[in-house]
Parts: sequence; C-alpha cells; structure tokens
Amino acid sequence: MTERTPPVLGTLESALYAGDLEAATAFWRDVMGLQPFQSVPGRHVFFRVAPSQVLLVFNPSATEQPPGPDARLPVPPHGARGPGHFCLAVAADRLDDWRRHLTARSIAIEADFRWPNGARSIYLRDPAGNSIELADPAIWG
Repeated sequence: MTERTPPVLGTLESALYAGDLEAATAFWRDVMGLQPFQSVPGRHVFFRVAPSQVLLVFNPSATEQPPGPDARLPVPPHGARGPGHFCLAVAADRLDDWRRHLTARSIAIEADFRWPNGARSIYLRDPAGNSIELADPAIWG
C-alpha cells in the first residue's frame, strides 16, 4: 500500500533575513505598507501581508543561536546570509502605481519586464539587499 502525502493549505509565512531590523521595519512599513504586528528588538519583526500570510524578518545573528533548555518556544536555530527573494502579488493594473510609488521614494527599480506569457514583474532591493519582486499573479497562471 502506498501512503499519500497529506495536503497543505498554502503558504502561511515566508522569512527574510536582515541584520538591521530598524531599517527593515522602516522599509516594509513605510515603503511597502505592511504593518508590523510583533517584534523582539535585535531578533525579529513580523508583518501581516494578508489575513493568513505573514512576512517574518529575522536577524540571523540572533536566530542562528539554539534555544536555551528552558525556552518557552523551542524554535530550532535558523538563518541565512546573503540576498534572499520575496515576491508580493500585485494586480496587473496597479504595477504602474507601484513603480511611481517606489520612484517617488528613491527606491531603485532593478528590473521591470514582461514574462513570455505577458505577465509583468518589477524588482527592487530592500535595505538588507534581498530581492523583492512585485508581480502580476498571472506569471504562474
């Protein structure tokens, strides 16, 4: 008998890593419009993306450390160095609005192009150097 893989509901959280959480907070809150809802200074700041979707931004220097033996939440150590990638879905007819919004805030647009299927993506960098994409969901449709 072959056991089937249990189903998943979707992506609940995604993580990026940044050494400067204050700069990350300012960027994700003030430029990208995401609201922080939880933070621990020097360790992490969490942002609500949608009702059941969260962006976690961790300081890898803090999260690479294993939890203490008496930790209330014994999350295993994790962390990454170097630029990661995070993509936000944006309605196709709002991508020009985003381009103007970013340009007005002196955020450099690294790339703005159409995929072979005609869907568009805009790429930029957050203060930690992570590659941030704003994309028409049709890139996968």
